[in-house]
Amino acid sequence: MASDPPAGGEADSTRAVLLALAANGAIAVAKYAAAALTGSGAMLAEAVHSTADCGNQLLLLLGMKRSRRPPDAEYPLGFGKETYFWSFVVAIMLFTVGGLFSIYEGVHKLVDPTPVASPWIALGVLAFSIVMEAFSMAGALREVRKVQAGRTLWRWFRSTRNAELVVVFGEDLAALLGLALAFAAVAAAALTGNAAYDAAGSVAIGALLVAVAIAVAIEVKALLVGQGVEAPVRRAMIDFLEADAAVDAVLELLTLHMGPDVMVAVKARMREHGSQAALIDEINRVEAAFKARFPQTRWIFFEPDVRD
Repeated sequence: MASDPPAGGEADSTRAVLLALAANGAIAVAKYAAAALTGSGAMLAEAVHSTADCGNQLLLLLGMKRSRRPPDAEYPLGFGKETYFWSFVVAIMLFTVGGLFSIYEGVHKLVDPTPVASPWIALGVLAFSIVMEAFSMAGALREVRKVQAGRTLWRWFRSTRNAELVVVFGEDLAALLGLALAFAAVAAAALTGNAAYDAAGSVAIGALLVAVAIAVAIEVKALLVGQGVEAPVRRAMIDFLEADAAVDAVLELLTLHMGPDVMVAVKARMREHGSQAALIDEINRVEAAFKARFPQTRWIFFEPDVRD
């Protein structure tokens, strides 16, 4: 998993994705049945949203599997960034298949209103979906709390390097809010007999999904471009190196996330060691100690120097 400031554990992104997939699969089946029985535009929008979420989670699992392939001569730093690519694809799907379709369906229903048949069936399915989605959201939050490190959820979302968890959290949040909107829309249409409420609910759900998709895409795009470790982790790395008796000062430290792994480049002024062989031995020892302290470090390149 991508590194976050330590908070008593490491997030299990795979578990969060599998929980979301199971919940959304059950929800999608129930929603399609309800949409067919009721003719609800908001319900159909929600069914498509859940189907898109299932596809998204399968893509995340694909990306996570492909990112674990070992490095080779053509890709010497491995395939870790594949998880960012597939996470970005998921954000695009959430924007288009989920958001834009929901808006289209809502506008279509506003132009050609269709009364919602058997609204209580729709409300029952939505209540079931809210329970299932809450179960998925609880699983995602459980993994987030392992690496939240006292930050607010928004601050964690903006600073974490765990793309898969960002996507699952964003999807679950959008799903819960969307279900609440759908429930309110169907209930209003049932109580007033005005199908426009149902159509407006579909438009609101679409706008919500578009907003969440954009937020997720912005975060994943930063990882695709190339982000280093978070500021507290970088500070801890420098402090660790400068606390070593062999290191006089860290002149530069560069990091780059490659999916779950991190590449580190260090330029440091070393203390006098008497011989080149002794200096090399000390550098090798420091590198081994650094990897033990920061296990997400897969590659470390250490350059002794006298000035930056």
